[in-house]
Amino acid sequence: MINIFKEIYSYREMISSMVKRDLRGRYKGSVLGFFWTFLNPLLQLAVYTFVFSIIMRAGIEDYYLFLFVALVPWNYFASCITGGASCIIGQQNLVNKIYFPREVLPIAHVLSQLINMLLSFIVVILVLIVSGKGINIFVWPYLIVVILQETLLGFGLAMLFSAITVYFRDMEWFLGIITMAWQFLSPVMYSVDMVPERLVKLFYLNPMTPIIVAYRDIFYYKKAPELQDFILGTVFGVIVLVVGWLVFGKMKKHFAEVL
Repeated sequence: MINIFKEIYSYREMISSMVKRDLRGRYKGSVLGFFWTFLNPLLQLAVYTFVFSIIMRAGIEDYYLFLFVALVPWNYFASCITGGASCIIGQQNLVNKIYFPREVLPIAHVLSQLINMLLSFIVVILVLIVSGKGINIFVWPYLIVVILQETLLGFGLAMLFSAITVYFRDMEWFLGIITMAWQFLSPVMYSVDMVPERLVKLFYLNPMTPIIVAYRDIFYYKKAPELQDFILGTVFGVIVLVVGWLVFGKMKKHFAEVL
């Protein structure tokens, strides 16, 4: 295990290069280019503000902000899964031609999505300030831990699904449906308080539940996350990462043959 970490670290320049290429190529050929990184969340916010403030009035104060602060990290999580699933088969020429730790590919993908989310948080913070909702910088140290929890979860699932997709190509399409259902089963568009009491414990078996709740506590309620959410988020992140890493390690031996 230590050897593989050392090997991955020795390929850090390759990871950095792939992350930069992904960020530069995301909006390649568009007029606004990298500015879309900031424009996308702003346009989403404009739509949510119009829909939920004028057409569908929700019973939650500043619902568009309530939704927005959870949607940005959810989009990061969903992109780790859906994009991560194809990160191996999308680089099959590279996999077949040269040797490098195959873990480099899902790691580079997740890191590029992480940078995109961090840039989107700039928009989130500005919107919270301009809207009058405000921010509480004293709870931001908790944000680092929550981002780490979600990143561990994203790494684990990206490794798991990228390995499976090499052998079962339909997985890439199934994941589109799975992530859509997963979003509705996560407290992105509603509060945990709205979940029937008899289902709350089951609801918290969803690894994204404590993470989304923690993000909302920090940005929307401007308070420190509950200790229970912190512990659950960390436990889920570590477990999923270990499972994904082990499965990937078992299956990567035959990637070149299958591809």
